[in-house]
Amino acid sequence: QVQLVESGGGLVQAGGSLKLSCAASGSILSANVMGWYRQAPGQQREVVAVMSSGGSTNYADSVKGRFTIARDNTKNTIYLQMNSLKPEDTAVYYCNAKRTVLYPAYNYDYWGQGTQVTVSS
Repeated sequence: QVQLVESGGGLVQAGGSLKLSCAASGSILSANVMGWYRQAPGQQREVVAVMSSGGSTNYADSVKGRFTIARDNTKNTIYLQMNSLKPEDTAVYYCNAKRTVLYPAYNYDYWGQGTQVTVSS
């Protein structure tokens, strides 16, 4: 089973920066898509940023220009660099990996344990 271990969460002031990391037990090249999601209390989980195996990225409108998703294949790790943080960015951030196998058909979906990011005003 693929395991994702997150780190880097914490408390920062508005306007500050934070870098999250997610280390995978296996090669991240095996995942079709990897990304970051977040969930605030009382709200549904939302996508923050995703990256395909080919390097294409997509960001939520709320974080475009501030957040950057990156990967290090050698270290089997993905990162989320968060700059110009706002109080509304406060949430639990989750690492995710998706892998689709066409034959035999199966969709793999793995999640990290989540890491708390709190942005004070």
